[in-house]
Amino acid sequence: MLELIHTNPFYELTALLALAAVLGLIGQRLRQPMVVTFIAVGILAGPSVLGLVRDTEYIQLLAELGIAVLLFLVGLKLDLTLIRTLGRVAVATGLGQVVFTSLVGFALSLLLGLDAVTAAYIAIALTFSSTIIIVKLLSDKREVDSLHGKIAIGFLIVQDVVVVLAMIALSALGMGAGDDSGQTVPDRLIGIGLGALVMVAVVGVFIRWLANPLMKRVAASSELLLVFGLGLASLMAAIGHRLGFSMELGGLLAGVALASTPYREAIVSRMSSLRDFLLLFFFIALGSELDLHLLGAQVIPALVLSAFVLIGNPLIVMIIMGFMGYGKRTGFLAGLTVAQISEFSLVFIAMGLTLGHVGTEALGLVTLVGLITIVISVYMITYSHTLYRWLEPYLGAFERRGQSDSNPEEPHPMSRHYDAIIYGYGRFGSEIGWQLQTQGLKLAVVDFNPEVVQMCRENGMEAFYGDACDPDFIGYLPLSHTDWIISTVRGSDTSLTHEDPRLVLLNALRQHDYRGRVAVTTHRPSEVDALTREGVDLVFLPFRDAADQAARLILQADRNAPR
Repeated sequence: MLELIHTNPFYELTALLALAAVLGLIGQRLRQPMVVTFIAVGILAGPSVLGLVRDTEYIQLLAELGIAVLLFLVGLKLDLTLIRTLGRVAVATGLGQVVFTSLVGFALSLLLGLDAVTAAYIAIALTFSSTIIIVKLLSDKREVDSLHGKIAIGFLIVQDVVVVLAMIALSALGMGAGDDSGQTVPDRLIGIGLGALVMVAVVGVFIRWLANPLMKRVAASSELLLVFGLGLASLMAAIGHRLGFSMELGGLLAGVALASTPYREAIVSRMSSLRDFLLLFFFIALGSELDLHLLGAQVIPALVLSAFVLIGNPLIVMIIMGFMGYGKRTGFLAGLTVAQISEFSLVFIAMGLTLGHVGTEALGLVTLVGLITIVISVYMITYSHTLYRWLEPYLGAFERRGQSDSNPEEPHPMSRHYDAIIYGYGRFGSEIGWQLQTQGLKLAVVDFNPEVVQMCRENGMEAFYGDACDPDFIGYLPLSHTDWIISTVRGSDTSLTHEDPRLVLLNALRQHDYRGRVAVTTHRPSEVDALTREGVDLVFLPFRDAADQAARLILQADRNAPR
């Protein structure tokens, strides 16, 4: 059977995808994130188990593209304006956790018998928490808008900044590694400095003069938006590699170049599935290099480092937040979010392995720590409130005297509130919006036309660039504090089906547990009952409603006219 699979790269790819699908179903039943499934696929497909991978060139290429896309999407979150407004707690907690974890992790690694360079790599890898996993779990629990959720996302962004600095430092250390050009250290540092200036200058010029007008044109097509994002990530990764930086850093800078545009949420929603697909090959590439015998030899060190991440990281977050005046409940719930290492930890170690700074033992150790901490932390975050009730009597030391969670700390409304979000701001939608605004209601607009989004922003109205047919985009909207979702998007030209944009929107709202009311538009009176059965609270019939209003005006004028 294996011989047949290895006769054609397409057969290998088919076998890998089938294995990923089967393990994905198992992981879904166990409520594990896809990262865990991907790592398991990589290990099982590797030479130590099934040996499915023989032609590694295409896997390595897809893996490199996946990392470029991953860093690109992280860069999209690094909006400089957002970073400046994070607040003291996010910066203090993020930096405090990074410093504590790296120092203690370095000491533990040395005590476990690792050399100084490997210990430094592992210590830095332990500082990264998984943004993907944390945001997904907080969204599932509807806690993104809670105080501890906002703080957690804040110090995750601080960690992302540290990722940038770590990538830059690693690029500087790695430039010239493995070549015999005879470059001295000062020459390499000068090359790094010049490359940094070129990259920063290119990104700065792009942000200042090109990003918004170019993206306005690109955003007119959802297909072009995806292709443009992928092309920009690949281009900047290639430029970064050519200038002596890593491909990863180039992809991240590509995301930074678009982070301040109003289209970043739409890009993230469009490219998230592509990122997940390509990351599968990164973990397969890692698994193909792993030897399970090496993993077995790393069990004791992995258990020690995992215990440190699972216990030490939440403790330092609780200590810092308690010192800053936050209650034990908020500190505990926020602290649990950093009780795992990230996919970036594996990327970071893999870069060190490529540069020859660490061996496969370090990669196996961090992979094992990742598996342990990610699996356990998923359950810790999922059942965080139950854990808090069990441990509450012992957490009093982590808050100031007189400070408690009886203060209105947790439910503090840090998210924006809208009376209505209007999907589609054409002639009908804009008239509805104008009428509601004259009554003092606070509105936001979602439209797929970049010119409409820009016009709304210029008029002082909140506007999001997005598509009603994109269910992933719904997760980026402040739904928990929105009273009405109003859709003026036209339905299908044929009969009402599940592909109808209005039903796609309704299903996405249900998946995100939206509790407000929904109004949609139809031009067919026969659809009113069907839409109502689907959960719509109010159905607009523009022509009939306009005719009713016109008839009322005529009758009113007739009554008021002199005889």
